[in-house]
Amino acid sequence: MRKLLLSLLLTCSIVGEVLAQGASSSSGEQKKTLYERLGGEAAISAVVDDFAQRVLADPRINQKFAKSNAPRLLYFLKQQICAATGGPCKYEGRDMQTAHRNMGITNGEFNALVEDLVATLNKFNVPKPEQDELLGILAPMRSQIVEVQSDATGTPLPADFKPAPPLPEKKIKAGPFPKKNQRKMKARR
Repeated sequence: MRKLLLSLLLTCSIVGEVLAQGASSSSGEQKKTLYERLGGEAAISAVVDDFAQRVLADPRINQKFAKSNAPRLLYFLKQQICAATGGPCKYEGRDMQTAHRNMGITNGEFNALVEDLVATLNKFNVPKPEQDELLGILAPMRSQIVEVQSDATGTPLPADFKPAPPLPEKKIKAGPFPKKNQRKMKARR
C-alpha cells in the first residue's frame, strides 16, 4: 500500500488547517469540488509553499531544483493544483514531460517527492479521502516526469539542463489565481 501511495505524485501538493476547516464528510460536502473541500486558494497556497520548502530542504531531491526559478515554480504549481482540483484556474505552464525533460529524475526521487507531499498534507491535517483524490489526480504525471528507472536519490541535475526562464514580475505579482471579479465575469457568460 505504501508503495502504491508513493507511486502517486507531484511536484506538486495541498492544504492545511484552512483546508481541514473546508473539508467535510457529509454527503452534501462531497458534491463540492476537491478545490472547495481542500479550502480553496488560501489553503492551496499554504500547502504549496510548505511543500516547496520541504522539497528544497530534502537532500534526496533538492539538487533537481538547483536551477529552477522559485517564483515561477510556485506560481505554476499553485495554478496547476487549482486547475486539477476543479478550481477557477487554467493551468498555463509547460506540460510535465517538457518541464522535466533532461532532468534525469529517478523513480527514487519521484517517490521522495511524493513522501514530501504526503508529509505536507499530513501537517495540514488534510483528510485521507482528499489526499487520496489529489494523489490520484497527480499520479498519471509520473510517467511524464521520471526519466531514469532507478531507486537512486540525490542525483545531480545534469549540467546541460536548461530551466524555464523567470516569469515577468508583473505576472508574479498578479498571482496564479484568477481575481474574484474575473471569476464573476466568467460566471455570467
